[in-house]
Amino acid sequence: MREPRQLAPEIMDYYLKGQEDGRLRSGHPRLEFWRTQDVLRRLLPAVPARILDVGGASGVHAEWLAAAGHRVELIDPVPAHVEQASALPGVIARVGDARHLDAPDASADVVLLLGPLYHLTERADRVRALTEARRVTRPGGLVVAATIARWAAVHDMILKGRYVEEPVRRVADESARTGVLRGAADTGFTTAYFHDPAEVLAEFADAGLPGAERYALEGVFALYAEEWLDDPERRALLLDVARRTENEPALLGFGHMLTVARVR
Repeated sequence: MREPRQLAPEIMDYYLKGQEDGRLRSGHPRLEFWRTQDVLRRLLPAVPARILDVGGASGVHAEWLAAAGHRVELIDPVPAHVEQASALPGVIARVGDARHLDAPDASADVVLLLGPLYHLTERADRVRALTEARRVTRPGGLVVAATIARWAAVHDMILKGRYVEEPVRRVADESARTGVLRGAADTGFTTAYFHDPAEVLAEFADAGLPGAERYALEGVFALYAEEWLDDPERRALLLDVARRTENEPALLGFGHMLTVARVR
């Protein structure tokens, strides 16, 4: 068994604050959570599928997947996350590295990478994580990866009113230019990589996963509409529009995106 690589110290420190478990459960990020559920429920194989949730953090998605009857194993580099996820009914959790999965070839029906590509700033590491996901997924199974849009930091800082602060603006603008978020304490996040929608397909292809499909999660609604999420009637309308526009190329560059490939 290969020892998992350590996260960069600033990334580990960010997640050791314990905020990740609640991030998708309240406020605007609920839209990302609900849309991820919506897309996955339509794509996943019948229960009980064997799902490897790589970088699954404290198990926010593993929890509902296991409750639906899937066999879920969560792998995460943060021991505190693994401890939280291990307490969830039906979820097996262990420490591991997306780039070096301790799992047999073709042993999973689905591999989810709903976080690892956020923090792999080197392209070779991202392709390696996708290649590992392909290796452990059976032929006909799915590899699903989440990415953050290239201009996410700029949009988020404008939304929060902090783009007027020169240090924040400098960091956000640099991330839009290079894809890499550095000095991230100024933005409330940590070291991260933000994708251009087109480059995700190239990374999938280089990992032996051609023909991938892309799904905008929040789309342009990542920039506003939080007040709609608390009203069930308006929320239903918003989620319907988000689903109907999820494959529109013009909307892939906002918020988060899922990229999905079937292993050949």
